[in-house]
Amino acid sequence: MATSRIVIENCAIATVDAHDTEYASGHVVVAGNRIESVGAGPAPSGTAEVVRRVDGTGHLLTPGLVNTHHHFYQWITRGLATDHNLFDWLVALYPTWARIDEPMVRAAAGGSLAMMARGGVTTAMDHHYVHPRGSGDLSGAIIGAAARTGIRFTLARGSMDLGVSDGGLPPDFAVESLDGALAATEETIDAHHDASFGAMTRIAVAPCSPFSVSTELMRRGAELARRKGVRLHTHGSETVEEERFCKERFGMGPTEYFESTGWLGSDVWMAHCVHMNDSDIAAFARTGTGVAHCPSSNARLAAGIARVPDLLAAGVPVGLGVDGTASNESGELHTELRNTLLVNRLGAHGERAMTARQALRLGTYGGAQVLGRAEEIGSIEAGKLADLVLWRMDTLAHASIADPVAALVLGAAAPVTLSLVDGRAVVEDNHLTTVDEDGLARATRSEARRLARIAADG
Repeated sequence: MATSRIVIENCAIATVDAHDTEYASGHVVVAGNRIESVGAGPAPSGTAEVVRRVDGTGHLLTPGLVNTHHHFYQWITRGLATDHNLFDWLVALYPTWARIDEPMVRAAAGGSLAMMARGGVTTAMDHHYVHPRGSGDLSGAIIGAAARTGIRFTLARGSMDLGVSDGGLPPDFAVESLDGALAATEETIDAHHDASFGAMTRIAVAPCSPFSVSTELMRRGAELARRKGVRLHTHGSETVEEERFCKERFGMGPTEYFESTGWLGSDVWMAHCVHMNDSDIAAFARTGTGVAHCPSSNARLAAGIARVPDLLAAGVPVGLGVDGTASNESGELHTELRNTLLVNRLGAHGERAMTARQALRLGTYGGAQVLGRAEEIGSIEAGKLADLVLWRMDTLAHASIADPVAALVLGAAAPVTLSLVDGRAVVEDNHLTTVDEDGLARATRSEARRLARIAADG
């Protein structure tokens, strides 16, 4: 059977390939779910089996955005504890989060995914670590929401086994036993992980953080991930309080602790990594450990400014993350493109910290590297998967900015005229094609109110 093709032409193109190739006016041909060709000018005449031709005049075409760190369930607890640092914020919100159940998580995941997808995200991940007793199939609810939204997805199956009575932060009834957490994680891998090229769903092993997880769960979690051939994810070096906690409890800093438990390697990525010294950065570079940079959340919780220019200079893979929407209420990744450039220029490197094109690279190819999918997604190259976003740049918001990449990164959020995932349209004319946005808004509002009532009743 002949392969159907989509042609997008007459648009500016930022390929984000190894040479940062760009075209002021170019074309992309999509055949099935793959990019067949990309180049300057219109598509080759005689291209066969074209089922759709898109005139991209006034647009910029980029790879789809890749989100490398999130907590979907937090969508229904936005706007709370707005003036707290991380530890106080966690203490304030854990009692509420400990009451979540399957319908709440399904609604929250739907809202989180929809917000990202309509803002240009084509690959997302969720680090879900709160599994209250009797709460239902939370992993299945999240994975189902991603399938309905139609974007590529990694579930980092999280866990906590260190409750308040053992010196951790979460309530005891919101944590799992060591063996229970490991067994449930392995079951999730067996049921849902797809290791094939172009997979829509993958699973990672993801104990939450040093202050909510036992050392044994960290060690055995790493062993499980490597036995099953999946990636590893956790929070690391987010705050000075975390560093103090690690030194008091383990007698070493976070990076040393992670290395001692098997948590450095090219199959590992960590969220935040704000407070890292030169030796920490060298250890990440030496082992190929990746970083999910979440500038908005780091600012919201006053965690600090990550040393992203130094991480990149050392060769550390870095992608961008929304983080949970209880610490980044916007819930979309364009904000992170802009803030990674702006926030890092407030650091030691000043105006030389980052360029608009580096920010775009972090949000696309860098994220693909961090998730272990750089051979499949993250740049516009023949043979890669057709995960593409066509941004409208000729409206009032951007029309006077000659450089479309600078307009995208530094300007207001650009409308998405078309977003393709695996060659299928997920967004058309700034609206989702796969789910009912108004219905999701009603569902998430209802579940947020139900959670607030349950939490208030204790």
